[in-house]
Amino acid sequence: MGNLIGAARRPPLYLYALAGFATLIAIGALVYVRYVAPPNGPCPGYGGPILASPASPATDAASPVPAFSHVFTIVLENEEATSVTGSASMPYLNGLAAQGAVLNQFYAICHPSLPNYLAMVGGDTFGVHSNCTDCLVDGPNIVDGVEASGRTWKAYMEGAPRACFKGAGSGRYAQKHNPFIYFKSIRDNPERCARVVPFTEFATDLVSGTLPDYAWITPDLCHDGHDCSRAESDRWLSTVVPGVLASAAFREGGVLFIMYDEGTSDAGCCAVAAGGRIATIVLSPLARAGTVDSNAYTHYSLLATVARAWGFVPPGRAAGVAPLTGFWTEP
Repeated sequence: MGNLIGAARRPPLYLYALAGFATLIAIGALVYVRYVAPPNGPCPGYGGPILASPASPATDAASPVPAFSHVFTIVLENEEATSVTGSASMPYLNGLAAQGAVLNQFYAICHPSLPNYLAMVGGDTFGVHSNCTDCLVDGPNIVDGVEASGRTWKAYMEGAPRACFKGAGSGRYAQKHNPFIYFKSIRDNPERCARVVPFTEFATDLVSGTLPDYAWITPDLCHDGHDCSRAESDRWLSTVVPGVLASAAFREGGVLFIMYDEGTSDAGCCAVAAGGRIATIVLSPLARAGTVDSNAYTHYSLLATVARAWGFVPPGRAAGVAPLTGFWTEP
């Protein structure tokens, strides 16, 4: 009888199963919030996409920017500035810092990677707050302005198997680090899309003297530091950057920006950024070497700088942002 009473009081087995299932769901939700979902929903300052820019760019005479002959941009991955500046594992990059301007209050927009890449070239995160591969964007971007100014451009993607590659990934290439292919006005335009090319073309263009006016470089998942060490990123930079610095395109009024997409914290500024404080170095014969600029900047600031230099309207939220300034040797 006692055994029968004990059995009657014992919960049915299916309740144990339900409890276990509920626990798994709870754990899954925590993992999603910590590692997948953005910490605060949409990126800071996002209130819907800006699909048109103001009629004319800002004309603040107090913020002059040189009319660069060429612009080079190299974007690395996922490091807070404190992990890079002075790091023994990145002697080459820190050596470059002494040759140019260091922007020590430069902030990424949010997390994860993709919204930052979109912000760098589109002036907006377009409501994207994941590393989605099917979230195409119908909005303005830097290519519109570069072309309108009569200049040429290319986006060099290390590891991409061919020009205008639209796959989510291939080997160490990841679409989420290629913002250009997300814009419909680029991916659906054969002539434009043909300018999103494998990084192997960079060496050819460098040697032949046919570099575009605007050159964007995305290293692969190892060389950008996403999957490999800071030391590996530094070694890669030491093989690529010297060629840029020695080129006529750079020496005769060019500029090279080396930066990170995001940090590892939620540090931010300016009501539009909370993606961490990132190391950003500006190298140019038109920049004062050894400068440390403590003004607060974001990815939108860099976009505004290129627009100011070349006289076009910066897209999206970059239109209302001051450019990088205070360390140029001439306007």
